[in-house]
Amino acid sequence: MKTTKFLGAALLLAALSTSAAYAEDISIAVVGPMTGQLATIGDQFKQGAQAAAEAINAAGGVGGRQIKLDIEDDQCDPKQAVSVANRIVGNGVKFIDGHACSGSSIPASAVYAEAGALMMSPASSNPLMTDDAAKKGWSTIMRLYTRDDAQGAFIGPWIARKYAGKNVVVLHDKSAYGQGVADAVKKTMNDAGLKDVLYEGINAGEKDYSALVTKLKDLKADVVYFGGYHPEGGLIMRQAAEQGLKFQLIMPDSIASPEFWQVAGPAGEGTMFVFPSDPQARPEAREAIEKIKGKGFAPEGFTLFSYATIQAIAEGVKRAGSDDPAKVAAALKDGKPISTVVGEVVFDEKGDLKNAKYDINQWHDGKYAPIKQD
Repeated sequence: MKTTKFLGAALLLAALSTSAAYAEDISIAVVGPMTGQLATIGDQFKQGAQAAAEAINAAGGVGGRQIKLDIEDDQCDPKQAVSVANRIVGNGVKFIDGHACSGSSIPASAVYAEAGALMMSPASSNPLMTDDAAKKGWSTIMRLYTRDDAQGAFIGPWIARKYAGKNVVVLHDKSAYGQGVADAVKKTMNDAGLKDVLYEGINAGEKDYSALVTKLKDLKADVVYFGGYHPEGGLIMRQAAEQGLKFQLIMPDSIASPEFWQVAGPAGEGTMFVFPSDPQARPEAREAIEKIKGKGFAPEGFTLFSYATIQAIAEGVKRAGSDDPAKVAAALKDGKPISTVVGEVVFDEKGDLKNAKYDINQWHDGKYAPIKQD
């Protein structure tokens, strides 16, 4: 009987110790399109976050606490995003690396704000996400990425200079992300003196864009700026090539994925897109890149931004000396640079990045690289 009692007490103590250890974990939900047409982006989120968590944990964690990830799939669908957000806060998770699509991040942010959780998106660029949060006093909604208006201010005037006198078409996929960035580009391009010959929304998910291609042919389009994602961008280029139509396609950051070339094939040759200055070229990213590549994954697109988001959250907890999301957010907005794999980042009072810089990238033979800007 005594042996049984001692054994029971030991097991209870072990169980309590295990529970205490788990309670010390810092849980971070990683949310993006893990399935569906945009699953490449979700995989980039996951791979980047996992690599960051492994590196931080191997170095002793955050004040001795380990980072534990919860991978969630919102399929870049607004309704699914809200459902996932409710599940995350219901599980007591205080920190979120996500979402990806602005159309998901914006409605999900309301759930996180109400629960007092900190959401930091490594991809969502629609200004409304942080602008509305600031107006409503939601201090824990942030992004470790650039804004559409900043991207528009960069590429719109460049298009106006580069293609002065040409027929430029502006298209978007009617999403919060696609239309938001297309509107920003259209405005700054127009302000710089170049008017578009067509501004139009397309239906994402369609397989036949031949009617659109015919319209572009009739307009004698020289340049098409398309605010949208790689499946539609790739299809439009492929179907245009089938009709013998050639034009310069320019897109936002969404086509920083090998899947664009898989869809477009050789028809994607020369396609340009804007992306924050190449994080893979930074010396701070070298070790992370080697480890990610060592697992058979190319750290393209949003991979390193997801990695940096985990780093920023961890640094915020350290600076705050607390895992209270409001205190962590305040610590991250204190004006002091935060060292990450994408370089030193500084957040403004809204939770946006300061001083974003961009490259114009171009696809060639299945790969992309920055071009010299003239």
